[in-house]
Amino acid sequence: MSKKPQPAVAGDRARIEVSFDKPHLLHALFGEYDQNLVTIENRLGVYIAARGNKVQIEGEAEACARARDVLTGLYNRLVHGQEVDKGVVDGVISMSAEPTLEGIIRRDVEPPSIMIRTRKKTIVPRSPTQYGYMEALARDDVIFALGPAGTGKTYLAVAQAVSQLITGSVQRLILSRPAVEAGERLGFLPGDMKEKVDPYLRPLYDALYDTLPAEQVERRIASGEIEIAPLAFMRGRTLADAFIILDEAQNTTIPQMKMFLTRFGMNSRMVICGDPRQVDLPMPGASGLADAVERLEGVEGISVVRFNAADVVRHPIVGRIVQAYEGPDS
Repeated sequence: MSKKPQPAVAGDRARIEVSFDKPHLLHALFGEYDQNLVTIENRLGVYIAARGNKVQIEGEAEACARARDVLTGLYNRLVHGQEVDKGVVDGVISMSAEPTLEGIIRRDVEPPSIMIRTRKKTIVPRSPTQYGYMEALARDDVIFALGPAGTGKTYLAVAQAVSQLITGSVQRLILSRPAVEAGERLGFLPGDMKEKVDPYLRPLYDALYDTLPAEQVERRIASGEIEIAPLAFMRGRTLADAFIILDEAQNTTIPQMKMFLTRFGMNSRMVICGDPRQVDLPMPGASGLADAVERLEGVEGISVVRFNAADVVRHPIVGRIVQAYEGPDS
């Protein structure tokens, strides 16, 4: 792959030509009906023309440089056998504003310096905060992940847990959520207790099925290697050799959070995910998540990662919705 930047034209505009030396990857790079190129054009305000194995980018000089880095970043992923889908394209575009972040947006062909490998996919960071979060997941004993929906807090935690379960560095994966009623009434749901609480745990199931084949998920749940249970089921246990994830932690009370944190056993890792702005407790000021972060931030072996609307990796409109509800600094 070669790049031939052309002299900038009047008005701080530029024309950049990028050549790719593996034509068989271009369909995946450009997307169906060139949809990936259209996305880059719309997000960065440039014009992209593809001719054979060459792409010409025109527009403001800075936007052209970002578009070039996005295309080369996506191309490098394909060269290394990684997937490129709409989510990856959106993530790399967002990351292109951070060109100095080592291992994510580079102009050579090195793969990202941090990634999570699971049975079904290899996951790389899609925002600077995700990069720091993935480092913390691999390093620290207890991680608090705070921020709005769609930033990958729970998904990346489950992926890291699955990766460690596959390699044998932990023996069990335990996923939990508080079954707090957010406007609904749990008692009026049909079925037994498991059927009543399963809807609250569905996001955890979704992340599991996205990182492990369905038959492995079901077999490991049946054998007890993977356990998915409401927070109340954690009381009285000591969880050793386990990767433990608590989702929607903003809906824990202070005693519940203390109970959960003290379940920590030898050779375990614990991730607590939640959005402090979305508390469904009758008394929001009593959230165990906020209390725990205030008490434990700065303690050795414990890290706190804070996401905001700019880190949303779902459809870009989700980030704009979060900002509309919570303000530009959310």
